[in-house]
Amino acid sequence: MHNHFNGLKTAGLFGVIFAVLLSIGALIGPGYIWIFALLGVAMTAYGYWNSDKIAIKAMKAYPVSEAQAPEMYRIVRELSNTAGKPMPRLYISPTQAPNAFATGRNPQNAAVCCTEGILGLLDERELRGVLGHELMHVYNRDILTSSVAAALAGIIMSVAQMLMWMPFFGGNSEDRPNPLVLIAMAILAPAAAMLIQAAISRTREFDADEDGAKLTGDPLALASALQKLERGVQAAPLAPEPKVVNASHMMIANPFRAQDISKFMSTHPPTAERVARLQGMAGGPNLR
Repeated sequence: MHNHFNGLKTAGLFGVIFAVLLSIGALIGPGYIWIFALLGVAMTAYGYWNSDKIAIKAMKAYPVSEAQAPEMYRIVRELSNTAGKPMPRLYISPTQAPNAFATGRNPQNAAVCCTEGILGLLDERELRGVLGHELMHVYNRDILTSSVAAALAGIIMSVAQMLMWMPFFGGNSEDRPNPLVLIAMAILAPAAAMLIQAAISRTREFDADEDGAKLTGDPLALASALQKLERGVQAAPLAPEPKVVNASHMMIANPFRAQDISKFMSTHPPTAERVARLQGMAGGPNLR
């Protein structure tokens, strides 16, 4: 079990988001919830099955050969062999914003992508720490976790939109819920769903940090990389375009400037907290 109980926290957050969904169902009736749930399952299946294509397209990434990216290939092959997992496909995104992500529905259909910016920013040891983190997202099946969380949040938002119109349509006034309750739920439920979805993403980042550091055997390398990435993102952030925002939870660092997103809505934990945990794994604060 992880020292910070991130798995239990993720399960608890899923319980809360299910509770929000069931509360809406109690207001409007289970029949409507089942309709939206079926749509959500279909959306989840599509997004999960095509997760690698969606993220790679959003970042305009291109596949690279071993001759084009020998360092990436050497590190990823070594770490994959250490983990006893197949080698993922490797991509590079032509942007100077420093970042990396891994995606794919399972280790047999995985892809790892680095931006040109991160390859120019980090040394080999730090890059190894980053790639270990990204591989653990695949091995921990975090794409499935994030896909389910996104689907549940999407169902809640869709039903909440319907709640806005329920006070004006259908049934006798005695049968309809209190209009003020419906309007309050329509406003609060989507906000709660987005907050919980972001919190789930943050717990998975902590897990990938810890497991990736165990895979590489070098938590301080990842800590050093995260500090460089935070400074690098502030100097060269990505624009918060819809496609990039949808893929941002997969990236190792929040790709946007701090002022572009609130602390509670961020899909990434504060860098200082991540670094402190990694330093704790190494037994001290000394960084290169």
